[in-house]
Amino acid sequence: MPHIPSLGPDFPDAPLQLVDLPWLHEAGVELAILRLDLIDPELSGNKWFKLACHLEAARDAGAKGLISLGGPHSNHLHALAAAGRRLGMATVGLLRGAEQTTPTIEDLQAFGMQLHWLGYGGYRARHRADFFDDWLQRYGGYYCVPEGGGGLPGALGCVPLVDHVRRQLSAVGWDDYDAWWLAAGTGTTLAGLVIGEQRQGRQRRVYGSLAGPPSHGVAENVGKLLREAELVDEGYRLVDGSRGGFGRFDAPLAQFICDVEHITGLPLEPVYTAKAMMALRLLVRDGYFARGARIIFVHTGGLQGRRAAQAALDKLLH
Repeated sequence: MPHIPSLGPDFPDAPLQLVDLPWLHEAGVELAILRLDLIDPELSGNKWFKLACHLEAARDAGAKGLISLGGPHSNHLHALAAAGRRLGMATVGLLRGAEQTTPTIEDLQAFGMQLHWLGYGGYRARHRADFFDDWLQRYGGYYCVPEGGGGLPGALGCVPLVDHVRRQLSAVGWDDYDAWWLAAGTGTTLAGLVIGEQRQGRQRRVYGSLAGPPSHGVAENVGKLLREAELVDEGYRLVDGSRGGFGRFDAPLAQFICDVEHITGLPLEPVYTAKAMMALRLLVRDGYFARGARIIFVHTGGLQGRRAAQAALDKLLH
């Protein structure tokens, strides 16, 4: 099992920030945002942590490069390409759908990533055990990173976030917290937080707001990761925050992003973080959390992907 990264001098500085919104104030719930979006302009959000063990494994194996896959707005590929450039490692991206140009694709090319478009049928084959075999014949000696930086190494890279938050509680005037809340795309980061809490013998529940429908298999993935970590499959709850499907926008979502940024200055993006906070608002308004509850909201980054969505969001507001 890969070791868990330590909180050493190179650990990214992600501050905690208290926010107050009308629906939080009315319910008597306190919210602190873990601003992973601020750690790096290119390896933003949870991607740095999910890649940490993978990059170490690639380096230890003497890999010639890195190969992974994602969509045309992929935060994961964006971080992987940036990391490869900084480490002097070649990178290959296997893309979903037909060839197109997006701000993310332009960045990947600028970072030096070699791109291959798989179509939709070819991308669906990614779950096959032999998916990377043909690509490794073409790119021999490359290290394969799972979709989204997943797998147990991806989860273990997120474990130190638990200690990182605990060390910062006094900065926001807290001595403890009651729960975590974050968007869940694959559930890898969520699993890392659950592992971190369980290894400390704590019972702070981790809530994952699903960015896609439950059929995307997040629950199964989290359970698998916890079993691989030799821990029990508990300590978390998944809620459907997808609002009808992955990457789908609507006018209430666009207005919510605008309102939160206006009141708090906190930037959100529509695929993950904004939907996650809308799902939190629903439970808070329904009285799910007791008055006085303190919640850590993990800002998982992804703001680079908002560039392509901004026009659609602006249109929904008018």
